[in-house]
Amino acid sequence: MCMIIKDKYIDPFTDFGFKHIFGKEENKHLLISFLNDLLDIEDKIVDIEYRNLEKLGLNIVDRRAIFDVFCTDTKNNNFIVELQRSKQKYFKDRALYYTSFPIQEQSHRGDWDYELKKIFFVGILDFIMDEESEDYLTKAQLINSKTKDVFYDKLTYYYLEMPKFKKQEKELSTHLEYWLYYLNNLADTIEIPQKLKDDEVITDAFKIAEFLALDKEAKWSYQQDLKKRWDYKAVMDYAKEEAEKKGMKLGLEKGIEKGIEKGIEKGIEKGKNKRDIEIVKQSLQNGLDTETIALITGLTIEEIDKIKHL
Repeated sequence: MCMIIKDKYIDPFTDFGFKHIFGKEENKHLLISFLNDLLDIEDKIVDIEYRNLEKLGLNIVDRRAIFDVFCTDTKNNNFIVELQRSKQKYFKDRALYYTSFPIQEQSHRGDWDYELKKIFFVGILDFIMDEESEDYLTKAQLINSKTKDVFYDKLTYYYLEMPKFKKQEKELSTHLEYWLYYLNNLADTIEIPQKLKDDEVITDAFKIAEFLALDKEAKWSYQQDLKKRWDYKAVMDYAKEEAEKKGMKLGLEKGIEKGIEKGIEKGIEKGKNKRDIEIVKQSLQNGLDTETIALITGLTIEEIDKIKHL
């Protein structure tokens, strides 16, 4: 299938896009800049080495999460960066599970005093994780529940809820905000915003993300990944439309999260799954596979297989 890409820059919220910008050796200065801006660390990162995820036992095929980057710095601190495009019920559990691998990797044979290097997990979320808070950045560590002091500072989680970051160009005041604005607006940008033109790292990030600068093979890979993102959006839009037709009192911004994740879940429990059947059938007609439909609807593989035979 051939698609005509009219956008100047690639979408960083695709698997290909994020890895092309931040996951390649020749572009590691971009990841170093982003991590130094984001992480609350005294000794800034000066260099990183990308690691092979399969060596950690992470040869996992799972469309629900895109495990993008695993790297270490010159002090052997570990950094995991994951782009999460859709809401997942146990995403925090998943983050904890992933950080267990670099912990185990540090074990030594023979005499060992159990000293560990630091591990930082960064989750870049294309959805709202915490409805109760307006903060787009969450930092989590083990703390003493009584004193609220940090109990263990070698395991830290950062969650960026990108839909909550709504600052416009004129409102940007920190370099981290430059990066977040870049991520949120890159796919719709025609030219580099005036406020960012004097920043060497950010302008370089724009150049690297130019679609026309990709080679033929990379363009093809990006097109396939972008098609999956468009298909996902089409089905989500259809689900939203169906929810509105049936009188569900859902706003446009919360329609999918409330209607699919909560509404469908409750509907299944009560046996009122007519809307689920319509969404699954529409998704199958659009050529989506079972795993993707499960991600969109929250249904299990077994439930979807039953609907296939209705």
